[in-house]
Formats: sequence, structure tokens, C-alpha cells
Amino acid sequence: MRVLLHVCCAACAIEPAEELARNGHRVHGFFSNPNIHPFIEFRRRLKALKVLQERLPLPVTYQEDYGLPDWLAAVRWAAPAAERCADCYRLRLARTAETAARGGYEAFATTLLSSTHQDHSVIRAIGEECARTHGVAFLAQDWRPLAERGHERARRMRLYLQNYCGCVFSEWERFRDTALHVYRGQGPAADTPEVS
Repeated sequence: MRVLLHVCCAACAIEPAEELARNGHRVHGFFSNPNIHPFIEFRRRLKALKVLQERLPLPVTYQEDYGLPDWLAAVRWAAPAAERCADCYRLRLARTAETAARGGYEAFATTLLSSTHQDHSVIRAIGEECARTHGVAFLAQDWRPLAERGHERARRMRLYLQNYCGCVFSEWERFRDTALHVYRGQGPAADTPEVS
């Protein structure tokens, strides 16, 4: 079966792409992630996937335009995190399903389902909704058991590994607890004498 695989990042793509291929599917990646902020982070993740392509035979279609206005229009950014994330999943999965249908793919999938940090039940529900809307099957694979192996392989390949999901809200949620010691100068760097 021809499968369009939505790719959130290089590290999360390794194992799902290979697993789908091992199961006899013809896999084509699709990078469409207007949720990634700031712009330089978007470019880092896009570049990491291109570097991965040099090592892994995975054809990929890229939406290289930043897409921030689309994301801001689609996501209720003042809503609670769960609702924002659902809006974000819907934007990316709808684009993937539409692209799969137009491209004659029989199914689509997403590497978001390899993350232990994402809400799998919401992703599956939205994926099924997008599948019905666009007339293409959604493969709701749980790739979490493969995630650590994929990240370890990414480290060995020296691929860029991000430390937050993508949007400015997830960046803040990831680092907000570290801000206090950063601004107060606590930690190992604070004990180092000033150089004059």
C-alpha cells in the first residue's frame, strides 16, 4: 500500500518509516509543520530531515514555507493546552490526508504517534476524522515502543534533536521551570568567578 507519512521531525521518522517499509508499504514522507516556532527552529528540523534522507531511502515532500499565519489562524491559542494541541493536530493531519488523497495514496500516518508526549487518543480520533473527510485510510500505529531506538539512532547519526514539541507554548511549558534559576544566576555557572 502507498502510505504518506506525516513527519514531525527526523528522529521520530526513522523507526516508523522503516517499520512501514518492513510491512510491505511504499512510504513517502510529508513535512508540513507550521507549528514549529521560532523560524530558526523550523529550519533546523527541516534541515535535519534532509540530512536523514542522505542516510535513509525515504522520499519526502516538503512544505518549506514557514506557515506561521496558517497556524495562528487554525489554533485557538488562548484556549487550554489540550484544545490548542487538538487544533494543531487537526491542521497537520488534514493537510496530510488532503495531500494523500490528491496524490493517490491509499493511506496516511503520522510520526506524532511515536511520541510519548503526544495525546494518542486525540491524534487517532482526528486522524480518523480526516480520513473520512478525504476518503483515504488512516494508519493509527502506536510507535512509542520504537521511539527510544529511533532517537538513539538519530544521536548516532548526529541529527538535530529538539527538546520541545514545536510551538511557542510547548517551548514555554518545557522551559518555564528552569527560568527561575537562569535569571537568578543559580546553578554551576553562578559559582564561577567573573573574568576581568
